[in-house]
Amino acid sequence: MISGNIFLVGPMGAGKSTVGRHLAKALGRDFYDSDRDIEDRTGVSISWIFEMEGEAGFREREKKAIAELTAHKDIVLATGGGAILAEENRRILRSRGHVVYLSASEEQLLRRTAKDKSRPLLQTDDPKQQIAALLASRDPLYRDVADVVLRTGEHSIQHVVSGLIKQLENLGK
Repeated sequence: MISGNIFLVGPMGAGKSTVGRHLAKALGRDFYDSDRDIEDRTGVSISWIFEMEGEAGFREREKKAIAELTAHKDIVLATGGGAILAEENRRILRSRGHVVYLSASEEQLLRRTAKDKSRPLLQTDDPKQQIAALLASRDPLYRDVADVVLRTGEHSIQHVVSGLIKQLENLGK
């Protein structure tokens, strides 16, 4: 039996939303996605918020969303790739549930995000270099906050979710 909230962190394209939805269904829990929550609250896309308010404006909205969403009980929450940049978010995630870092190779992340124009940080001339830079700066933060580190991309979603459930059950023992 897994008690408490489960929060998924990791880079864009690692599978947080997909794994989160399947995990929540397997556990009979509600699933939330902080980026989707922000879009629902504002009525506009993340890309639009980045364009109008810049990354700093988006990160402030993200802090509020994470503070509110993590106050729920027994949920699965997929966070945005940069949510761990704020110390306040890392502290809240650590204190309010189990944190799972979903990691993937640079090649997998590039392949999964290549055609997605809704990712403002990848709208550059060299998305591969941008992914490498984001991973280099964020990986230590993901690892610092995580109770579990799980690599995605090598197995089916069902295999990933069942392996994750086993790891989470072991945390409680």
